[in-house]
Amino acid sequence: MTDWHAWHDAYDRPGSTLTQRLAHVRDQIRSALDALPPGPLSVISVCAGQGRDLIGALDGHPRAGDVQALLVELDERNAAIAREHAPGGVTVLTGDAGLTDVYAGRAPAHLLLMCGVFGNISDADIKRTIAFCAQLCREDGFVIWTRHREAPDAVPWISTEFEEAGFEEIWLSEPGFITGVGVHRLRRPALALQAGERMFTFV
Repeated sequence: MTDWHAWHDAYDRPGSTLTQRLAHVRDQIRSALDALPPGPLSVISVCAGQGRDLIGALDGHPRAGDVQALLVELDERNAAIAREHAPGGVTVLTGDAGLTDVYAGRAPAHLLLMCGVFGNISDADIKRTIAFCAQLCREDGFVIWTRHREAPDAVPWISTEFEEAGFEEIWLSEPGFITGVGVHRLRRPALALQAGERMFTFV
């Protein structure tokens, strides 16, 4: 089984795939924060790991004080690191991010992060999880997601699935980059969060 704590070591290696992915994701988080309306902003991060994407993007951003975020991570070692570095307004929950109940009272959010999820679940669970994104993300809110582009490249299919769920594609990283990073925006009212449901299971 994958040691998800050791997996994060690649973030500390300059030029690694994860380092490059992180730069893309942080840039898109900052762009989403800039585009969202004034006032308090809610953020949900699914399978947040050590929280490097959101916590790093908030550092020095003028809207950092507006953010109330929930980071959900199953590995307690990673969650502890995220808590250590989390600024005020960022809550880290140790729990199963695949269960809808952990998001009760927090969804729908202005910004939903689904980074490092789609490369570790089945195609059926990807489709199911995207449908649930319309419950976790509020109308005109953003979802930022990632998926490796190893053959067969599922990035175009995932983008289409988001569009069929009511999202508009805002940005997609270039195909030459080994990890795809996508940004979609929900263009219809959010659906009510279904309690007691499982969105995905890591494989």
